[in-house]
Parts: sequence; C-alpha cells; structure tokens
Amino acid sequence: MAKLRLARKTNHRGDNMNPHRRALLAGMSAAPLLSLPSFARAQNAKNYPGGPITLIVPFPPGGGTDASSRLIAQVMSQRTGWNIVVENRPGAGGNIGLGLLSHANPDGMTIGMGQTSNLAINPSLYKTMPYDARKDFTPIALVAGQPMILVVREGSPYATLQMLVTAAKARPRSLNMASAGIGTVGHLAGEMFAKQAGIKFFHVPYPGAARALADLAGGQVDLYFGTPASVLPLIQSGKLHAVAVTSPERLPAAVDVPTIAESGYAGFAAEDWKALVAPRGTPAAIVETLNRAANEALQQPETKKRFAAEGSATLGGSAAEAATFIAAEYDRWGQAVRDSGTKME
Repeated sequence: MAKLRLARKTNHRGDNMNPHRRALLAGMSAAPLLSLPSFARAQNAKNYPGGPITLIVPFPPGGGTDASSRLIAQVMSQRTGWNIVVENRPGAGGNIGLGLLSHANPDGMTIGMGQTSNLAINPSLYKTMPYDARKDFTPIALVAGQPMILVVREGSPYATLQMLVTAAKARPRSLNMASAGIGTVGHLAGEMFAKQAGIKFFHVPYPGAARALADLAGGQVDLYFGTPASVLPLIQSGKLHAVAVTSPERLPAAVDVPTIAESGYAGFAAEDWKALVAPRGTPAAIVETLNRAANEALQQPETKKRFAAEGSATLGGSAAEAATFIAAEYDRWGQAVRDSGTKME
C-alpha cells in the first residue's frame, strides 16, 4: 500500500517544492488528464466566468468542510472580483453533492469541494455510487489537508502509543475505538494504524463526533482518532490527552505531540484533504484559470493563518498534481476500506 504524504506548497509552479510533494510525484510522469480545448472553448474561457460561480459543498453548513469551502470561496472572490456562491448539498457522506456536480454543465460555472471521503473512501465503501470518482471529475487544485489526532481520556493508562499497542497486543479487540461513523476518515485512520501495528481494536461507531468525544472523556470508550478542530479544545481543557498525530510532521497547533511515524511506525500517514473539482470535460483553459485563482488565494498569509487555526495546512499546486494525488489516494483509502471489511448499503 502506497505511503503518501500531503505536500505543503509554497509556490504554484513547483519552485521550492516540498520534499513530500517530490516523494509523491517521484517516478510519476503523469501526463495532464485534460485535453487541449478547442478554439471555441478557448474563446469562451477568455470571458470566464461571466456570472456567479456555484461551489457545491456536499456537507451541511457549519462543519469543517463548509468552513474551508467558504474561506477559499471568499478569498478567491476577493482576489479576482468573481462572485462564488456556496451551495450546501449534504447527504450520504458527500455522495449527493458530488453526484449533482457530476451532472453539471462542464463550463466552469459549477464546481465542487471534493475530499478524502467522497473521492477516495466512498467508492469502496458504498455498494452503489451516483458518480465515478475516477472519471466524472476534473481536479482543479488541492486546497488543504489535516491529520487526525489520536486521543484518550485524561488519566488513561494508555498515555503513549507504545502503552496502547502493548495493551492491544495483550488483549486483542479489548480496546474500544470510537469513531464519528462507519467509514469516516477517523475510523479508517485507526484501521490503517491497527494493521501496521499488528493489533485489533473493537470499533464503536457513533452518529457524529460530539457523542463519541463525550463517551471518551467519560471513560466509556478507550481511544479516538479525531480532527484537530474537534479534539484540541478538549485537550486544552484537560479532558483529553493527545497520544499521537497521523501526519508525517508534527502539527504546529500541538508541537509537543509526536507523530505515529516517529513513534516507531515509519511512513505512517493518514490525513483528511480537500480539493476543488469540476465536472469532466471542463475546458483546460478554464481549469487553469480556476487553478491560478485558487493558488493565489491559498498563498495569502491570512488564508494560511485561518487554516492553521483549525489544524490544517494549505496545499495548492497544479491541476495535474492534484489529479495524480487524488488517484493515488483513491487506491490507498480503498485498500483501507477493504482491509477493514466495512460496507455501506
């Protein structure tokens, strides 16, 4: 299974490329997935956008994906003068919104926010899908990525990763791993780690993070892989204890917390990422225009600061790099789903 790492880019064109990006792309001479536009389409691209752009967010208002989408839409609009309107179309783990996007006109006037779940996990998790994640979308740009933080309750006997692994090996399936739902990034990050460590957890899915974290703090379950935004306040208040993070490097918002990779599990990485995508067939010139606008927005210090506040790092890069990354993540997370034996109807 490929070990991929999200890159932290400083330049849209690839100058000063982060070594993790180089590792991701090494040996991949990925030809652009976008064909050259016809003369007519190129002419249309000159007048782009010519009206409001709809950004479909396949999750409810107020969540992490919604906040990230509104932030990038706001900064892109401010920098370009465009009118980007966010439209929330939640349901089925992001499948409904992306399903609608897959049938939108490929003219750049409707784009969407894809992420780990709807582009990499769900195709292997759900028996039927309203779209083909590999064929129905044209990647525009990677937006941001964030790790999971492995947490236990304050005072837990599993204060370090080695203590947790030792206990799990001594009593297989005795440790209860909570998650915010079956097939979520946190659930599968835990399954990925368990496989690499040679241990087994007993999975306890909850209908969302709030109840899972309440039971974790109360001692009803033993561990949880959660987003920084959901767990950092509880760590800071002394209710939870951070054991490790799932990113290749330590998280700036929690610099004292070691990574799983540095704790004896070399190469381990499991991060939730977000990427702007358009319907298949969107002209390359329009994709390039959107890509430039997204990268300019992501390079703004205030954008980086606001993403960092929630434990995310801005990404960026070319559309071809985004396509290569998403294709590899599709394979990696799909394997995690199959290893876990999880299925959704």
